[in-house]
Amino acid sequence: MGARPDITAWRPRVEGIQEVFHAHFADHAYPMHTHDAWTLLIVDEGMVRYDLDRHEHGAPSSVVTLLPPHVPHNGDAARPGGFRKRVLYLDTEQIDADLVGRAVDRPVLRDPRLRHRVHQLHRTLERPGDELEAQSRLALVSERLAGHLRDEPVTPQVPDRRIAYALRDLLDEHFAEGLPLRVAAERLHTHHTHLVRAFSREFGMAPHQYLTGRRVDLARRLLLGGLRAPEVASSVGFYDQSHFSRHFKRVVGTSPGHYARTGSADHRRRSSTPRTNAA
Repeated sequence: MGARPDITAWRPRVEGIQEVFHAHFADHAYPMHTHDAWTLLIVDEGMVRYDLDRHEHGAPSSVVTLLPPHVPHNGDAARPGGFRKRVLYLDTEQIDADLVGRAVDRPVLRDPRLRHRVHQLHRTLERPGDELEAQSRLALVSERLAGHLRDEPVTPQVPDRRIAYALRDLLDEHFAEGLPLRVAAERLHTHHTHLVRAFSREFGMAPHQYLTGRRVDLARRLLLGGLRAPEVASSVGFYDQSHFSRHFKRVVGTSPGHYARTGSADHRRRSSTPRTNAA
């Protein structure tokens, strides 16, 4: 009997991603099968050997693998000890259908920067509530994947200050409930990747960082006004108390509870009482 695999799978609240799949297999071998999505794979330990369109390929930990939809493939460990992998199943709309043939011919992408971006996207997807960050990261990943398949360097549009300020206005209007990147792009009649680049260049931070800062700023005022932390978390748009606490501490340097206590009348009286040395 083989070792039981270590598997985690979920469907994130991020448009464009059908499923996130993390697995550690000691001895599992995939039979020939297909997916109706683009399969974006990185290997963290070991190496995967697979056949795609009757050609053998390998996926070591240093590369990114992109398998096209509806093309049969299999997979097993290329070395003793199995493999650990992370996979994103992307909607077909994320990459043009006319690139399927090129992905069949060259599923292995040797691009350390792309691999790091895919890793960052996985880390973001593990944190519920950071959907705008995940959408932004996915946009840049999809753009780079398409660039590889087209043999074209990524040549971003010249950043547009007008677009950057228009997006900031939209985020200000919707910072509590949030605004999907796709919706913002539709309203501003531009591509979502251009939105991310224009905003980041103009303001020195990504849209999701600005959104989080606005939420934390309001949270500070509500906490000092006497509202309890769980109520503040939901009021300003955080996913839950843990999500709120993590971002609040990262921005402010302390927990929401400790921050609220510093504004209490008792705390202010204690802080303002002069200390006297013992005789």
